[in-house]
Amino acid sequence: MSIAPGTRLGPYEVIAPLGAGGMGEVFKARDTRLDRSVAIKVLPAEFAENAQLKIRFEREAKTISQLNHPHICTLYDVGDNYLVMELLEGETLADKLAKGPLPLDQLVRYGVEIAEGLEKAHRAGVVHRDLKPSNVMITKSGAKLLDFGLASVGAAVLGGPAAETAEATQQRPLTAEGMIVGTLNYMSPEQLEGRAVDSRSDIFALGALLHEMATGKRAFQGTSKASLIANILTSEPEPISALQPMTPAVLDRIVRTCLQKDPDQRWQSAHDIAQELLWIAENAPVRVLPRARALPWIIAAFLAIALGGAVMWPRPKPSDARLMRFAVNPPAGAAFNFAGRDAGPVIVSPNGNRIAFVATGSDGAKQLYVREIHSIGARSLVGTAGASYPFWSADSEDLGFFADGKLKRVSATGGAVTALCDAPTGRGGTWNREGTILFAADQYDVLSRVPASGGESVKVTKLTSGQLSHRWPSFLPDGHHFIYLQFSSEMARGGTQAAYLASLEDPRGVSLLRANSEVNYVEPGYLLYILEGNLMGLPFDAKRLRASGDPFPIAEHVQVYKNTAKGVFSASNNGVLAYEESGSPPISQLTWYDRRGNALTTVGKSDDYEDPRLSPDGRRIALTRRDPDTGISNIWLYDVDSKAPTRFSYVPTFDHIPNWSPDGNQIVFDSNRSGAADIYLKNFGGDEQLLYHSPAPDSPTDWSPGICGCCRCEIGGSLRFSAVQQTKKKGSFLPTASGSSTHPMNRAGRMCTQADFHQ
Repeated sequence: MSIAPGTRLGPYEVIAPLGAGGMGEVFKARDTRLDRSVAIKVLPAEFAENAQLKIRFEREAKTISQLNHPHICTLYDVGDNYLVMELLEGETLADKLAKGPLPLDQLVRYGVEIAEGLEKAHRAGVVHRDLKPSNVMITKSGAKLLDFGLASVGAAVLGGPAAETAEATQQRPLTAEGMIVGTLNYMSPEQLEGRAVDSRSDIFALGALLHEMATGKRAFQGTSKASLIANILTSEPEPISALQPMTPAVLDRIVRTCLQKDPDQRWQSAHDIAQELLWIAENAPVRVLPRARALPWIIAAFLAIALGGAVMWPRPKPSDARLMRFAVNPPAGAAFNFAGRDAGPVIVSPNGNRIAFVATGSDGAKQLYVREIHSIGARSLVGTAGASYPFWSADSEDLGFFADGKLKRVSATGGAVTALCDAPTGRGGTWNREGTILFAADQYDVLSRVPASGGESVKVTKLTSGQLSHRWPSFLPDGHHFIYLQFSSEMARGGTQAAYLASLEDPRGVSLLRANSEVNYVEPGYLLYILEGNLMGLPFDAKRLRASGDPFPIAEHVQVYKNTAKGVFSASNNGVLAYEESGSPPISQLTWYDRRGNALTTVGKSDDYEDPRLSPDGRRIALTRRDPDTGISNIWLYDVDSKAPTRFSYVPTFDHIPNWSPDGNQIVFDSNRSGAADIYLKNFGGDEQLLYHSPAPDSPTDWSPGICGCCRCEIGGSLRFSAVQQTKKKGSFLPTASGSSTHPMNRAGRMCTQADFHQ
């Protein structure tokens, strides 16, 4: 219907057209009685005689009249075939998104306001059913919901004689038969399938809206209507974190829950979503610091690393940053060596110009590599064979690392490798500007210091009761204070542990926070650590030596290796953040081999197995199985004939390294349920007994008649072998080479051999 300017509709004078809504054209008009500007929505003339559309038009009027809320467009008046509403000045959310994704603070603000408006409507029994960017107006006072023309309204809201008719018409679309009411990109699966809808359909649309606000891209797309509908019904949108890595991890969770295909799996109210978004506003970096200073190192750049590849988004300045992506692949013929007890995860240099990592070549040899951030490939550093856990010097020019039982150093550009001091199984180091290296020399040792030029190392910290080791130190900017992780049996079970703050002058540590991994300091003042799978940031005042804000999540599902409490993340002081996403647990397949090493057949399904031991009669296999959800390991048995698995130990701790008794009726294994690694004995009747308790980690290695062999790792790196009689009498420990462990005895119980062991 075309209405010329100057036309009068009752007391309202039409001024100009504004656009079209879901059920009519919208005009700017003037209320001649109150001399105020209003918006008038007029029913199209060609539909004026359509009874069903008239009912729908009346329904919209009654709907809006029930919804008095600051984030819903206000209804002023109703005419014969028009509605009079407040005139909103601003731009639609669609116009705003055409310019790109919204900043986090705007996304949170508008998201909360939209959710609050929906909550008001839902409490009144109203479902919008056509929530989309063009139906949200952004004004100076915030977001306003528009166009409830497609709203589904309960009979109680309609009331009066029109209720029964309206209820009948709602049982089928109010447009042509067979058409879907709504806008495809934002419609829920139940809408597309023609099923009954309720407020949770709006929740789905809100999730799609939030996704688009965060990324600038529609959550669901397709080359045709059919493919779009198929994508909504069957596929998941690309995670927000993949498109905008700097968004809080919790936003991905909020949107993912909104977009569940099953309404029962979504948020059950818009109020819940508003509260989740408010949590982001209260805890995200945009609130912790003024906007111009909020996490400049995160805004500057981002590097996400997975096994076999990497992605980087460098942003030189928050004001003129431009997103960039490129791959970081392992060297040709090699594989990243992020995992394991002697790994070398990617580390970013303090100045952000280089990354270093350990990779394993096709020959099985490990070597240290360095790559310039903006170069194509990495170069190996000659003389670094066997390297593990590298760390940067404060000036980003040199690297420290562990190899061959020594702490070593090498220039980042290559050259001679210098051995600095003994370090049997190093567990991290940190290098200050004064040329002091603080490091953990062994997996069961305290922190020590040594000059970067080499010399005799000096122990710095001391173990207290219940602590197994100190590891993963990180210097603060003053080069004297440092943070380190105290490693205990609780940590070895995958639990949280205390990170301590100490200094070279006063090494008595004070508890700082709890984490599942090391804690690293980065400028301009944040502590990074992993807690429950999330990479967390904590604002930290390095001068006052205390937290200056609340912790906030940076990324979800970040890899941490529980046996060592080593997280796979690193950050520079000027803006490069690297981490590995945690994936599926390592998968093992039990396989029979002949004496020549040829694979014959497999046993059972693949799983996270370790330490398989064949029973004396060859009919059963005892092994360690790790639960993929909890990380807890227990002893399981496999029947070779039936291939049926049976759980053997049930305590929710770390049970591993099973060994059969000579008669096959009992199994001995180690467990940290009450200590570092005690030895337990269990028979097939269910009886279990503690065979030996020790404050140091003991592991059963083999069993000859009446005697169980075990090994112990002791502080300083020495490993000793002993024998435990079934009467719980402990024999003497025999010294062995540092770093060796598994010692099977001969059948007479008189001799043993050894293999490697690390934690």
